[in-house]
Amino acid sequence: MSVEQPTLPRRGPVARAGWLVGGLVAVALGTIGIVVPGLPTTVFFIVAAWCFSHSSPRLERWVLNLPRIGPMVGDYRAGLGMPRRAKAIAISMIALFVTLSVVLFIGGWPWRLVVLALGAIGVAYIAFRVPTRERVLERRARRPLDPVA
Repeated sequence: MSVEQPTLPRRGPVARAGWLVGGLVAVALGTIGIVVPGLPTTVFFIVAAWCFSHSSPRLERWVLNLPRIGPMVGDYRAGLGMPRRAKAIAISMIALFVTLSVVLFIGGWPWRLVVLALGAIGVAYIAFRVPTRERVLERRARRPLDPVA
């Protein structure tokens, strides 16, 4: 008995190479994000898994099986969003780094306003558009099961 390998959509070698390179770049940026404050990690690994799903099932499985990142990527794919604590930390980090940037590093008011606006957009997106894992699970638990026909 053999284990069935997932089949990739028909793509040319150039397209597959492009998806592979995109995934590797996303993994590199995500890895840098582990040690650089303010640079996201999980988002880049989500992008990497998506790119690898178009080019390399082996590397896609590798991303999904990473001990700390893999479960978060899987939760995203399952529509679970982010845990409440992670959302609070993400919003806090955006607020902290936008404030530090505006106060310490950016001189002109037009640029300060741009950074403040982008930070506000990021906070609003995470707060209102990204699902909260606990709420999604609660909603799913309350939903009645469909009777089997």
